[in-house]
Amino acid sequence: MMSAITNRGQLAFMVFKCRFTTKVMIVFLGRLVRHARRKVFLILDGHPVHRAKAVGRWRADHAKQIEMFLLPGYSPELNPDELLNNDVKSNALGRRRPADQTEMITGVRSYLRGTQRRPDIVINYFQEEHVRYAAQ
Repeated sequence: MMSAITNRGQLAFMVFKCRFTTKVMIVFLGRLVRHARRKVFLILDGHPVHRAKAVGRWRADHAKQIEMFLLPGYSPELNPDELLNNDVKSNALGRRRPADQTEMITGVRSYLRGTQRRPDIVINYFQEEHVRYAAQ
């Protein structure tokens, strides 16, 4: 699962079965900029895919549409999207264990679609002390 959240309550996500690669990342980034009404400011953790040369080239080609900021080395507490990840793990998966991959994907997608319809939940992620910087 990949996701991006905004301090205005929007949530974009993509659930995939394959390994997380630069190709998957670029597809997700393309979706983000295609659906955005303004320039995207994206905060990323230090995952190797986020720092990959192919992603950097894509970013350079789309500089008018997106700007990316890398968080310092291991600092998940500064990543607003980690709060969504924890929510999904606790509430979409933790309450009832999926029997197989299909059930897991269905449950995650359903939970994320429900969260998309509740911008107040997404906005609340940005009230956590360590991620308030991203709410302004």
